[in-house]
Amino acid sequence: MWSEIEVRVRTCGEYIARTGCTVRACAEKMGTSKSTVHKDVTERLPEIDPLIAARVKDVLEKNLRERHLRGGESTRKKYARRKKRGIQSE
Repeated sequence: MWSEIEVRVRTCGEYIARTGCTVRACAEKMGTSKSTVHKDVTERLPEIDPLIAARVKDVLEKNLRERHLRGGESTRKKYARRKKRGIQSE
């Protein structure tokens, strides 16, 4: 595995484990896509650092259980940004 990828995987894993954030929040913070972060922490991280991977897995499972409580927060933010910029809904 390339060293840049390994560094990104470790950084994302440590960030999620430390903050308990969602994959979406981690992707935004790291400047990558949600798909990349998800693949990094679910497939690559267990090969690189199983201890951090276990902590991240717990966070991801917790976030999955609580997903319904956030109730479309991202969608609300999306339309609020559009409204602020004056873009009409489609």
